[in-house]
Amino acid sequence: MHHPAPSADQRHRTIEAPAGRLHLVEQGTGPLVLLVHGFPESWYSWRRQLPALAAAGYRAVALDVRGYGRSSKPATGDAYRMLDLVADNVALVRALGEEQAVIVGHDWGANIAATSALLHPEVFRAVALLSVPYAPPGGPRPTDVFAQMGGEEEFYVSYFQEPGRAEAEIEPDVRGWLAGFYAALSADTMPAQGAPDPHFVARAGGRLRDRFPAGSLPAWLTEDELDVYAGEFERTGLTGALNRYRSMDRDWADLADHAGAPIKQPSLFIGGALDASTIWMADAIAAYPTTLPGLISSHILDGCGHWIQQERPDEVSRLLTSWLSGLRD
Repeated sequence: MHHPAPSADQRHRTIEAPAGRLHLVEQGTGPLVLLVHGFPESWYSWRRQLPALAAAGYRAVALDVRGYGRSSKPATGDAYRMLDLVADNVALVRALGEEQAVIVGHDWGANIAATSALLHPEVFRAVALLSVPYAPPGGPRPTDVFAQMGGEEEFYVSYFQEPGRAEAEIEPDVRGWLAGFYAALSADTMPAQGAPDPHFVARAGGRLRDRFPAGSLPAWLTEDELDVYAGEFERTGLTGALNRYRSMDRDWADLADHAGAPIKQPSLFIGGALDASTIWMADAIAAYPTTLPGLISSHILDGCGHWIQQERPDEVSRLLTSWLSGLRD
């Protein structure tokens, strides 16, 4: 499989934003496309899309979300609310000298992209969501929902709530933990059906990694690529990344005025058929005629797990560039 190599024409830069500073990597010229990663990742998750989008005539920009990589990591948990991440994205578009951008997000980045598009349609003219479907704000309090999901076990989002708890599991062996987490949610290495679900933790002293597959990396991830991710999190720690999960109730309150609101801009969804994020949110996908009235196309990739733009880089890049070219018509 041929991938465009990360190339010398990728430019690293840092801009001033509400976060303090945001680190981004930019390639190509043309209409601006902002790429927003999820957990536990970085700008590097878009390494295959940057050259593909640049080759198709776009200015592709992948950022480190606040709390990650070389972007600022504010000390207070309160600084990771969705409204602040949206403000970062607006500031980034302005700092790049642009009026508008298309925004593309994966995992948590899909939520960030969706909320950016919802709150600032004048800036974000179209939105693509990978792996995590759009579900409008509203409904019951998130921590209440997640607390009920586990039954005898604890759902990972609940496990992530208490400051320091997940850090104590992950930080002594960042590289090993990331390798296991990536493998647990990849199509070729995920636990067999019927095996204990790696999204849940046993109640008595359990850890997430107890259920991660051991030994083999997923096919999309080389040892060198894992080193890039591990190096970033060994330097930064995990608190900035985990603070996104710890802001969910705050976001729920902040966005209450937008309960049920649709996103009207042109949109795209791509999910993996084997990804729990896509499977569990089937009702959200079914509601797209109401919640995403501007949806141009929706794709579920057979045999694909959660790390969709890395597991299927060529296919995802092709779907993105095809959708983007349609926006120009």
